[in-house]
Amino acid sequence: QVQLVESGGGSVQAGGSLRLSCAASGVTLENYCMGWFRQTPGNKREGVADISRGSAGTGYADSVKGRFTISRDNAKSTLYLQMTSLKLEDTAMYYCAARLCGNIRDFYSTSLIDSAYDYWGQGIQVTVSS
Repeated sequence: QVQLVESGGGSVQAGGSLRLSCAASGVTLENYCMGWFRQTPGNKREGVADISRGSAGTGYADSVKGRFTISRDNAKSTLYLQMTSLKLEDTAMYYCAARLCGNIRDFYSTSLIDSAYDYWGQGIQVTVSS
């Protein structure tokens, strides 16, 4: 069974930084495309960033480009999201997600589309304050 567990969330002041981690178990991570999504109460879930199996391809929401960086360490079965220059509107529950995927073409065909992802973590809260 695939399990995804997020960590590294918390509270930070606007302009600060946080790094989220997602530890995967029950899976060989190199076989999966991985992503981060976020959601606030009453709003739709949105894709934040995702990454292909070998890290050659990445996708970012326009709202986080230049501020967030997604990366992965397949040997450690861990996905990361480095968040800098945080804004109040970044406050949300952040979810780690995974899906089986093939080549880079397959990755780009469904980048940042939540319905394409099959496995989800419990989520972790990020709160940005002024």
